[in-house]
Amino acid sequence: MMRRPLIAGNWKMHKTIAGARELAAAVAEASRKVGDRDVMVAPPCTALVAVAEVLAGSGVMLAAQNIHWQESGAFTGEISPAMLRDVGGSAAIIGHSERRHLFGENNAMINKRILGALAAGITPVLCIGETLAQREAGSTTAVLEGQLRAGLAGVDPSGATELVIAYEPVWAIGTGKTATKEQAQTVHVFIRQVVGELYEKTIAGQMRILYGGSVKPDNIDSLMSQEDIDGVLVGGAALDADSFIRIISFSTV
Repeated sequence: MMRRPLIAGNWKMHKTIAGARELAAAVAEASRKVGDRDVMVAPPCTALVAVAEVLAGSGVMLAAQNIHWQESGAFTGEISPAMLRDVGGSAAIIGHSERRHLFGENNAMINKRILGALAAGITPVLCIGETLAQREAGSTTAVLEGQLRAGLAGVDPSGATELVIAYEPVWAIGTGKTATKEQAQTVHVFIRQVVGELYEKTIAGQMRILYGGSVKPDNIDSLMSQEDIDGVLVGGAALDADSFIRIISFSTV
């Protein structure tokens, strides 16, 4: 089954307004030259409005780096689905390893964010991944299955078809280490298998599963050559226009 590739850039806590505008303009221009894939950027919340203005009409998806499950309320520091929609955002990264490991977000909270996003018509990008200790202990599949089942609890089949999963091995994020294309492919096959068990094979076949973990211009082509890698979630390499444009312009030929 053909799945449309998705190249997503997570800017994390980088870029002021001027830098965000400049980078967004370069991404928008590059995306117009590739019509067979989707592009997404997730700037910091302070730059969402500015980036939305630059991306208008480009087809590039605007995402938040996190999202709350309530439309409004006394939740200091959070962004609601209504706020994201108000600035033209249509997606949100949820459960990123930094949210899990640095800020203590657990599977139950991540699940609430997933359900809240779906209820509001926001596309969730559910991040899952194992630490180096878990990989070395042979627990990769158990950890991923646990995160998947907990994160998708209560998500019905119609919601599952709207969801994107990003496999990001924690040991490969910002370390310069990257899972080999074979390692990543094997894990993506497993993730698709679990989704098939939770729903059905048709939904699993439609769902886009991204790889995230030190994705760079020099490994994007090999990663995207794998059958079950449907795109990438890029961190550091998404902050440089030339680097990210090369990733957007990947070729498996």
